[in-house]
Amino acid sequence: MTPQPSPQAGAAVKAADRAHVFHSWSAQELIDPLAVAGAEGSHFWDYEGKRYLDFSSGLVYTNIGYQHPKVVAAIQEQAARMTTFAPAFAVEARSKAARLIAERTPGDLDKIFFTNGGADAVEHALRMARLHTGRPKVLSAYRSYHGGTQQAVNVTGDPRRWASDSGTAGVVHFWAPFLYRSRFYAETEEQECARALEHLETTIAFEGPGTVAAIVLETIPGTAGIMMPPAGYLAGVREICDKYGIVFVLDEVMAGFGRTGTWFAADLYDVVPDLMTFAKGVNSGYVPLGGVAISAEIAATFAERPYPGGLTYSGHPLACAAAVATINVMAEEGVVEHAARLGAEVVEPALRELAERHPSVGEVRGTGMFWALELVRNRETREPLVPYNATGQAATPMSAFAASAKAHGLWPFVNMNRTHVVPPCNVSEAELKEGLAALDTALSVADEYTQ
Repeated sequence: MTPQPSPQAGAAVKAADRAHVFHSWSAQELIDPLAVAGAEGSHFWDYEGKRYLDFSSGLVYTNIGYQHPKVVAAIQEQAARMTTFAPAFAVEARSKAARLIAERTPGDLDKIFFTNGGADAVEHALRMARLHTGRPKVLSAYRSYHGGTQQAVNVTGDPRRWASDSGTAGVVHFWAPFLYRSRFYAETEEQECARALEHLETTIAFEGPGTVAAIVLETIPGTAGIMMPPAGYLAGVREICDKYGIVFVLDEVMAGFGRTGTWFAADLYDVVPDLMTFAKGVNSGYVPLGGVAISAEIAATFAERPYPGGLTYSGHPLACAAAVATINVMAEEGVVEHAARLGAEVVEPALRELAERHPSVGEVRGTGMFWALELVRNRETREPLVPYNATGQAATPMSAFAASAKAHGLWPFVNMNRTHVVPPCNVSEAELKEGLAALDTALSVADEYTQ
């Protein structure tokens, strides 16, 4: 679709937004949201007619891009047949979506509890774990993000937690492995893995194993920086959970449904959790949907004991119809395999070449359509490009980098000292190379702040 400029319409949209919309995670008077006129595939455009290649996939959820005709048609057909129905009933779209998800989850995660998104999926997973074990505490990692609702933001391990953390949520944080910024003075991935597992088990010992209901981890941390766990780490956490009767929860809200070149990131590590949360890519974000995939053992806890939780829109027919269509599209069009191939053959070689030429790139890491560049002032000292949780003037280098990317038609996903490369999983090779070229130009701006 060719965007038609309409500045007057854009101005009206922007004025209404500024007058009435309260934006998340923002100081309301300090933001300037772009007015978006339309989107298709891997691109969106503004009312001036400027097109952007979306290297953020919305918020890492448009795994099959914008406006896929088969998913749009499925939503339209479902709306004509049954727009909504209460969650206590068996509904075709809901049943189909649950079956298709269960067919792809690892192990015996065959029961699906639907939510409206990822944060409430985490809320319910932790509630299930506490009820199943009768224990109060949850362990989660620093450098993590699990959502903005009360429990989810408390298990989050980044600064977005601070304003809501009263120390009463029953959450204990620990350090997960990240060799580039190791908290364990490790020199190899093997050392990092072993020391991180020892640290986790020691934390459990000092907290009291009988008090810990769950350990929740993003299989591959997303917003925090796409930090690939070292070989053996997730298997080691699985063993620790089994040893102490702790529920192992994997958060696949961002990494699931093709993002890593597999249906779920857990498939890369041959690990099966007790509970797995999902959202985002399950229906490419077309209608809000999330959920918890539940193991047979935990499902049995609630076989004759009511589960004390639910949502009015659990398994909403429009959302589930979109999920059915999305999963079928991904299977029919080989989207998962496409993401894996382009990640290995195009993205990784290109990013590693950029890292050699740009002193602002400290590390490249990722898989599939799930990559991050760690930006630094000094490669030798690994000093971050901007301070931790920088705002205002302190964040200028990252702001300048992002502005350059946008000026060259690339919409980036930036967080603290990282830029993510997370385009739609079905992005074309030509589009991908176009975006990587724009990223190359933007990195030259970041280079100006290096030492």
